[in-house]
Amino acid sequence: MKSGLLPKIHREVRCGATTVLYVKDPSTGRLGLWLVPTSKRRQLAPRREFLTGIEIDSIKGTSANGPRAWAIESLIQLKVQGDDAVPAFAQGRTMRNGPTVDQMNFTAQKVTRAGGVTTVRTSFKHAHGGWEAHHELRWRNGASWLESAVTVDNTSALPITLEYLSSFSIGGITPFAADDAPGRLRLHRFRGVWSMEGRLESHAFEALQLERSWVGFGVRNERFGDVGSLPVNGFFPFVGVEDTHAGVAWGAQLAHPGSWQMEVYRRDDLGSISGGLADRELGHWMKTLAPGVSFTSPTATIGCVAGDLDDLCSALTAAQEVPLATLPKSEQSLPVMFNEWTTSWGNPSHANMTALAQDLRDTGIKYLVMDAGWYKPGGGDWSTAQGDWKPNMEMYPHGLRATADAIRACGLIPGIWFEMEVIGSASTLFNRTDLLLHRDGRVITVGSRRFLDLRKPEVVTHLSERVIELLREGNFGYLKVDYNDNIGLGVDGAESFGEGLRQHLEGVQAFFRRLRAELPGLIIENCSSGGHRLEPSMIGLTAMSSFSDAHECREIPIIAANLHRLMLPRQCQVWAVLRAKEDVRRIVYLLAGGFLGRLCLSGDFATLKPGQRALVDRAIALYAQARPAIRRGRSRRYGPDVVAYRHAQGWQAMVRASDDGKQAVVVGHTFEKPGAKIIRIPLPPGRWRVVGDLHTDRLPPKISGGELRWTPAGEWSACVAVLKK
Repeated sequence: MKSGLLPKIHREVRCGATTVLYVKDPSTGRLGLWLVPTSKRRQLAPRREFLTGIEIDSIKGTSANGPRAWAIESLIQLKVQGDDAVPAFAQGRTMRNGPTVDQMNFTAQKVTRAGGVTTVRTSFKHAHGGWEAHHELRWRNGASWLESAVTVDNTSALPITLEYLSSFSIGGITPFAADDAPGRLRLHRFRGVWSMEGRLESHAFEALQLERSWVGFGVRNERFGDVGSLPVNGFFPFVGVEDTHAGVAWGAQLAHPGSWQMEVYRRDDLGSISGGLADRELGHWMKTLAPGVSFTSPTATIGCVAGDLDDLCSALTAAQEVPLATLPKSEQSLPVMFNEWTTSWGNPSHANMTALAQDLRDTGIKYLVMDAGWYKPGGGDWSTAQGDWKPNMEMYPHGLRATADAIRACGLIPGIWFEMEVIGSASTLFNRTDLLLHRDGRVITVGSRRFLDLRKPEVVTHLSERVIELLREGNFGYLKVDYNDNIGLGVDGAESFGEGLRQHLEGVQAFFRRLRAELPGLIIENCSSGGHRLEPSMIGLTAMSSFSDAHECREIPIIAANLHRLMLPRQCQVWAVLRAKEDVRRIVYLLAGGFLGRLCLSGDFATLKPGQRALVDRAIALYAQARPAIRRGRSRRYGPDVVAYRHAQGWQAMVRASDDGKQAVVVGHTFEKPGAKIIRIPLPPGRWRVVGDLHTDRLPPKISGGELRWTPAGEWSACVAVLKK
């Protein structure tokens, strides 16, 4: 490659607003994958080819040129046991770009277009092992994202053991700079811990020491992920990189319910991002393929946009709309629901559930869910009794069917809670060790919980009898699936702990599919102590996901707003817990938070005062008006960053505009010390009018000069405004 030239393009595939470049290095034969916005395709910068400067001159000797400034990285990233380790101080930090990758020879590439889907299959063969790897990139016509996965085929005569396999690897970041782009690259990722999900973390590459070394020898990388059966327990499976000067962002979400990793990598002028299953170093994962056996990585959604992080997140989360076509019809109207968890706190009964159903009749609420506790033994605790799934006959003297029928008679769809993957210490199955997961030969026990092994047919049979049949015979239309602890790094029964965990979770998801197949009208809620399973594959198997366990917390709107960047609001169930003792400002504060997703009421509905009840009725009616934008749209947050969630200061506003551009919903909240008497919230272009609102302020929100102007009543206030053009 000559100095100042663009990379050699092997193939170019236009995928709507994104152009895919397969770039080839003539000197190494490596084939890389670059993504650029189609609108900026002609703006790629001619790159320097060699390093210069006093430190380079001193080591260059008689060579006419210095060291290479950049190179093409392979779009296949994997490691096979037995191959040498990665060089350049990288062991323990990364498994990318090792000798296995060096020995992968590009063999073929095929592009097919059928059924509105473009597929690019790129094939490689190991120079010495004789086995093959195939990268598949798929794009649906009109989509803002692409799908990426890698399949390894053992076409050799000997078994091979994978230690690392990435679902995607995007290189060439950033192609819009001629050098190493100082000061313009930022890494975006989202942290997730219990009851504080979705905190954005953004850092300059330099702050994370992703700045290239002076000669390009030492590897720079940031590998992060989660280990265990809670895929959002530290980070969300998301990575984003932004070139702030060019106004371009690259990113990915991984669809996998277990241990995963993302990685930002750099050794020269160009950076790369990759991700997939957590590797041997991070997730204790190895997978042995016998001759003739294939293995495919989890699917990643990848994208590149002309814009910022919000534009990138909107492009990626749009992929989550695809599974929505298979949801039951009742979900099309995004009905409001009531979950009685914070009403009875683990003590639902036929008496209180039927009384609640009578109170909810003709309110506009559609789903009524009885949460944990219906199965607990007399005098026992709900949190130790999972597994037998037999109703407490004192609480349900006529059986669960009588309760569900009474709820339906009030015009509501009855729901019920299960934590079906675990066994509590009070269950008769707690010591059935043959049905449970083990590690190092010992049953995995976490507090009062043990874990069923869903690789075993007898476990699946047990759950089919106790869960599916109970739902069918009990006339339930809604299932809340909770999951309240973590298996950890893996389990016995496979070639590695990580692979055992992956196989078990594959069984878990197979059971979710079985639920949907056998009970096609069933609404399933994905919950894991709130938000520990907010990743695309679990979201796609269910109608809704619980956003958090922040039941009555002031940080609810902060968390709910965070999640707009990671999932569709129409699938994000947000608590609004009503208390008769609270003033109307707090009730509106919590009700407004529900407009950031799916409104889920709970608490003291039966004892609300008339004025409180009127506010709830008004909110339910306004939510019906807001549904078009909640169902499909684009979101943008305004307001200062919130540093301490438990002691939030400032304000925030979320503006969600419908896809057709005809509606917008604005949800505003103030915290301590808002810092402004009048909050000015920018609106999408157009002439807007307020057609409905919810607030407790002296003045209603109004539109002026392309803004919504809101005069809050002080700290901990909220407003909702539904706008139309």
